[in-house]
Amino acid sequence: MNKNANQIKQRLSLREPLKDSLDILAQLSGELSLKKDADLATELKIVQEHYPKVSDFERDFPSICFSIATGVGKTRLMGACITYLYLEKGIRNFFILAPNLTIYEKLMEDFGNPAYAKYVFSGIGEFVHNKPVIITGENYAQLGGLFRDSEVRINIFNVAKFNSDNKGTKKGGIALAPRIKRLSEYLGQSYWSYLTELDDMVILMDEAHRYHADQSKKAINELKPVLGIELTATPLDEKGNAFKNVVYEYSLAKALEDGKYVKNPAIATRKNFRAQGMSADEIEKIKLEDAISIHQDTKAELELYSRNTGAKLVKPFVLVVCRDISHASDVHQYMNSDQFYGGQYKGKVLQIDSSTKKDEEIDRQFVELERYENEIEVVIHVNMLKEGWDVSNLYTIVPLRAANASILIEQTIGRGLRLPFNGERTGVDKIDKLTVIAHDNFESVIAEAQNPNSVLNKMTFITLDEDELRPKTELVFSPSLTEVAFSREEKVIAKIEDQAKRSQAQFGLNARRAIVHFIPSVGKMEGVNSLADLQKPEVKQMVMHKVREQVFSGQTDIFAEEEYKAAYEAYDKLVSNYQENVIEIPRIDLVQDEARAWFEDFDLFTELGFNFNPLSEEIMIVELTGERRTDSIGVIHGAFRRDSAANQVVAELVNYPEIDYDECSELLFKLTGQALAYIQSKQEDAEKFALVVKQYRKHIAREIYKQMRTHFRISDREYSKPKVWSFVKIEDWNFNALPNSKRHYKDVITPVSLIPKLVFTGFEKAGHLEYKFDSKTEKDFAYILENDKDVLKWLRPAQNQFRIYWANNSRQYYPDFVVETADCIYMVETKAADQMESAEVLDKKKAAETYCNYASEYTAEFGGKPWRYVLIAHDEVSVSRSFGYFIN
Repeated sequence: MNKNANQIKQRLSLREPLKDSLDILAQLSGELSLKKDADLATELKIVQEHYPKVSDFERDFPSICFSIATGVGKTRLMGACITYLYLEKGIRNFFILAPNLTIYEKLMEDFGNPAYAKYVFSGIGEFVHNKPVIITGENYAQLGGLFRDSEVRINIFNVAKFNSDNKGTKKGGIALAPRIKRLSEYLGQSYWSYLTELDDMVILMDEAHRYHADQSKKAINELKPVLGIELTATPLDEKGNAFKNVVYEYSLAKALEDGKYVKNPAIATRKNFRAQGMSADEIEKIKLEDAISIHQDTKAELELYSRNTGAKLVKPFVLVVCRDISHASDVHQYMNSDQFYGGQYKGKVLQIDSSTKKDEEIDRQFVELERYENEIEVVIHVNMLKEGWDVSNLYTIVPLRAANASILIEQTIGRGLRLPFNGERTGVDKIDKLTVIAHDNFESVIAEAQNPNSVLNKMTFITLDEDELRPKTELVFSPSLTEVAFSREEKVIAKIEDQAKRSQAQFGLNARRAIVHFIPSVGKMEGVNSLADLQKPEVKQMVMHKVREQVFSGQTDIFAEEEYKAAYEAYDKLVSNYQENVIEIPRIDLVQDEARAWFEDFDLFTELGFNFNPLSEEIMIVELTGERRTDSIGVIHGAFRRDSAANQVVAELVNYPEIDYDECSELLFKLTGQALAYIQSKQEDAEKFALVVKQYRKHIAREIYKQMRTHFRISDREYSKPKVWSFVKIEDWNFNALPNSKRHYKDVITPVSLIPKLVFTGFEKAGHLEYKFDSKTEKDFAYILENDKDVLKWLRPAQNQFRIYWANNSRQYYPDFVVETADCIYMVETKAADQMESAEVLDKKKAAETYCNYASEYTAEFGGKPWRYVLIAHDEVSVSRSFGYFIN
């Protein structure tokens, strides 16, 4: 296993398909010559030994192709390849081809801007102080230092620019060469010639199927690179022929099957939909209306996810694919009118095709759609999709009047499979799903899905209930009780007619709101160990200083100083009220340590697997003139290996990925010594023993490794001892709900399946005024808490209230309830009785109990209440029981 490749995988956090691809590059680059004008037949044979399906490089230089589905991370793989070839082979010159302006501009950011979130070299220490020089179509003539040996040079060019720049321009009746091939005054030679003379140029082709036309091939061949690396999701040339140089394939079908790196595409139809008797226009309108219903639901879910997790805001959009430009124009006019959702989408519908935009403008427009501030929510487009349009916020696709719906869907879904949150699934079904509306073609699409060669057989099929399509959910914002009181006061202030008095009152409210806003940040200050410390004079001074800076800075109003004094005097009472309305929750970031891996000590069993006999080694001599004779002479040994026998075997052992030399060198030499002692005992003399070790060192290492594997151990991931802060703010609750869905928590709801769809109010002890419940069990438990005299306060924690991680830090634990009594604070989880001993429940229980232990240690030191975790089976919960029943 290659050390540099392993380090790059870890540093760049490569996904499995990208790791496999990098391993292939490491393997082949170690055997190919990586020289200009290498013998292609010899190089091809080397590749075919490992990948027999490769029949031709299809270029004048060795070139290998990685076929990887859109959204998996081809750009990141390019960064990994460049890093590896630099670190392992010392290659410093790279040339990246971009198929269009959009991808060209993306690549310049990805490779050249360390501040960019998707910078491909993040984590590569060697590039921190020796940042690669990015040379583009705009700066190649101005950049100095092109001939320095210390830097890595990455040329990024738009293929259209370098292949046809200045096309048609003439001087004196003679056509000029493209600008990149003209002489550069700075270099004293054409930049193109400079590139072709480099003896370590590696070319990387993004969307490689765009460079298989004759003109592209010719231009690329002129570069004379030592290696080509091609990346594409569709390894077919312009004539539909499959590439002959694919060494690795991770197809869209495989990505969908793995369910990790792309959205889950679903084909949807309306339940009991019948197209018979409907005109094409009527069918289209129904499909568009249903698409908007799904779009609105997805939009609400995305906003809710962002509010609850702090993730970036993502606005989804709908792609409507039309037959032709005339059809697109009609659909645009309809969706942009009062007839469609009462004009709700006026100004939010965009028609993009060759009649409205040039290709480069279309590319830019699609990139702009990812900005949350962009008002466009529907894009109407003619069936002419291409690379660069696979944005991450496309969630709903509506193919209209498709001659072959199955083919159109297969071609279309790739445009919407990218995931918006760091390219990872969130676990929220509606956020991880791409929906294609196919009412009138549903049956034919399902039939095509039976074809094992169709990507459609990896898709899910859903039916939309007409009753559920109509209601629109709305985002419900349930703030903490303190914020509720401020909001009520703000409404009263708004009714004051006298402007001066209204301004004075608003200043006072703003000041008190600012005090509450700063309180949670105080919890991370040295010397503040509990909410009670907010009463300390020095803490009060610090908070009020921040309030003055935020609310009153620059104010010349005559009431400003007066209101500041009023806020200062109100501080103690405000803090006291704050304490009464919240549960004091310590801030603990609970994360798991890395798992420790090791080999247990043992003695090698040498009776099997270590019986080797030396092979004869001869030099064969064949006379090529006169009478053909063959002769041989024996090899005289003595200088074939300078390393000791033990070092030869250990050098092979450390190639196995689990073996870390620094961690287990003592065991390696012990086991190797035992193996060699046994082998030496079977040999007649030292020369034969040395010959056996030379010839069989890989086999000896393999037999040792087989036994080591049975003694390989991995520890459970324990929790790191966390830093504990005294308290955090009570986070606001956000959830989606149907209009007019509020009920009192004492109401009896039938059927109980309606409970998750309703919002419940009427709470007096809770941390918020409104909650949703996932089950009748949770609703009943809330009833118990509200009506138990021993319960002082309780709340349903918002998703980001706690930072408790489990499942190797891949998932976050959200407890159902937090309950405060006179002498203790409880973290409570209700669970189905048959799941109480499941692995998932027990793992979460371990995480929660760990949090409670650390919280109790902290509060014991500073006079707070202990924490305790309680897990309750659903069949134990009854409104007739007290909270004490569960904790006793």
